[in-house]
Amino acid sequence: MSSVRAAEREMHRGEHEDDERRRQRKLEEALEVKSLRRIISAYLNYPEAAEEDVRRYERSFKMLPPSHKALLSHYPLKFQRLRRAYNVDLTVELVKLRILTLCPISRCISAIPQTGVIGIKDTDVRDGPHLERVSYNHDVSGVKIVRSSQSNSTSERMHISNSDQACCGEGSSAVCSSPIGVTTKKEVNNEGHCDSITERHTSGREYNREMHNCDRNDAIDSNGDVSSPTRTWLDPSLQLHVPLVDVDKVRCIVRNIVRDWAAEGQKERDQCYKPILEELDSLFADRSKESPPACLVPGAGLGRLALEISCLGFISQGNEFSYYMMICSSFILNHSRTAGEWTIYPWIHSNCNSLSDSDQLRPVSVPDIHPASAGITEGFSMCGGDFVEVYNDPNQVGVWDAVVTCFFIDTAHNIVEYIEIISRILKDGGVWINMGPLLYHFAEMYGQDDEMSIELSLEDVKRVALHYGFHFEKEKTIETTYTTNPKSMMQNRYNAAFWTMRKRSAIATEQATP
Repeated sequence: MSSVRAAEREMHRGEHEDDERRRQRKLEEALEVKSLRRIISAYLNYPEAAEEDVRRYERSFKMLPPSHKALLSHYPLKFQRLRRAYNVDLTVELVKLRILTLCPISRCISAIPQTGVIGIKDTDVRDGPHLERVSYNHDVSGVKIVRSSQSNSTSERMHISNSDQACCGEGSSAVCSSPIGVTTKKEVNNEGHCDSITERHTSGREYNREMHNCDRNDAIDSNGDVSSPTRTWLDPSLQLHVPLVDVDKVRCIVRNIVRDWAAEGQKERDQCYKPILEELDSLFADRSKESPPACLVPGAGLGRLALEISCLGFISQGNEFSYYMMICSSFILNHSRTAGEWTIYPWIHSNCNSLSDSDQLRPVSVPDIHPASAGITEGFSMCGGDFVEVYNDPNQVGVWDAVVTCFFIDTAHNIVEYIEIISRILKDGGVWINMGPLLYHFAEMYGQDDEMSIELSLEDVKRVALHYGFHFEKEKTIETTYTTNPKSMMQNRYNAAFWTMRKRSAIATEQATP
């Protein structure tokens, strides 16, 4: 009899634990929706914020004495041109095409050319580069919920609110805020400069409080179910008035579009991407279409480098942590029907360092190529999630032939952990190609004292890499810019570190270790 009671107690305990897990998952998804709602609202607020800028310009102009106004009689026309520019900007098209209908959690977006578009599919993060082929039509409605079969409830989260990974405004010293979490401050003292990426990693205490306070009505219906992917995010009742700094992140995305998807960004791509592509092409000269090598691109941003690697004949997977980036990359990859289809005005948001009004107001056509017609290799994908959480999975060990990092490794809280994971996921003999500076994004943190920022010199980075089994094959410095207006009077440049390292076998590493 006692054994029956014990079994009943165990059964009830299991049911209670299952209920608690379901409740926790629903609350987590509600928090994701809450964060995503704020990000989408930043896109939706973009025209309104631009209008406020123009009103500010007009107020200043009205303060001028008549004689000064006469000297600047063309300014009212400039204000009209600014209004026309931001009202036909690509971000407005993002709203018109209603592609912001996203589900709270996305893990992997498989991009495979089919019927003229690159489509989105659900996949398990453990699939690595080996993804199934799937048919798509032109109606790509959004990203569905995908869970890592290895993850627990905490690591499953995309941490949207914790990693918006967007940039502070141009020509400013801005503090990028978040609903929750720790904020980092990076000064941006050059126009169009987007290397200041703000991330927030929430402590467990802060996260639990936010979960407790999360409004379930934001994401969960009367049946306790998380809203479906067809939720109408554009319903005015769901839109938020977000801080202008959130809209600055959207403006940063617009400048990233120039870098990745415009002819005007070709010079930067030649400086940053071309050396990587040439190195991959040389190192894998004998690659075959039947068994293409697999290449991972952490911090893939808007996806151009990952796509170019795919076009070289690699199974390429981009990994991105920022929903600001993912919304825009999904738009370009999945909704572009032809090259030059969209127009943006990336430089209208700052009057500083302009040679002329025409330079400031010049339109830029995007994309410069049609992604679905670029000749990508089957298996090209974009995986959403934190690099550490996604690729620390045991099923990722020894999966990749190459890892490419471009302006990425300094986004780490712990760069040693990044290097360790890169080594772990590479096959023996695999290569790590890196390009970028060491502008550590958490170097000036404001918030919780227990937040980590490990800021190594380049010399120490090399030493850590050697410890984890790498040896150098090539190393040099490359001068480059990042999302810089090529016609601006102010040009900030990096002397970026470029290297190729190869992972030794475990036996060779043990022999080389003193």
